[in-house]
Parts: sequence; structure tokens; C-alpha cells
Amino acid sequence: MENIDEIRQMEQRADQMLDATGLACPMPLLKARQALAALDIGQRLHVICTDPGSWRDFESLAVHGVHHLATRRQDDDIYHYVLIKGH
Repeated sequence: MENIDEIRQMEQRADQMLDATGLACPMPLLKARQALAALDIGQRLHVICTDPGSWRDFESLAVHGVHHLATRRQDDDIYHYVLIKGH
């Protein structure tokens, strides 16, 4: 796994950032899907949210969908995800 500096660099290099803090399940995931739909294949989306259930939701999105979960991290009560749009 990457170290924290590599993860933060990946977050900063994202093509788009989605701030979903304060949104409850399933809204962070729905908003992320909408944002990914607007991106080109291979572009990166950095999602920031506070919903603890998002950890499982974004993992499931990557496992059962076409998008790749490049990295994720928890910083206290804030969750960060970098998704790469798939086909």
C-alpha cells in the first residue's frame, strides 16, 4: 500500500473533487456516481465524505462496477477516496 504522502499526492492530482461531507448514506455514493458519469474514462475523482458507511459502499462500487478504487484513507471522521473512471 502507498504511504500517506503518495496517497495525498494522488488526491491532489485528481481531475475533480467532490465534497460530500455531511451527506448521509446513500448520498455520497450517488453523488460520486453522478460525478464519475461526467468524467472521461481514466480520469480521477477525489471524494471527501463523513459517512462511515461510505467505506463499505465505495469498496462495493469498485468490486461490482466498472470503476477502480485507486486509494482510500480515513483521517479522523473524514473519509477520502480516489476513484478512476472505468469503461
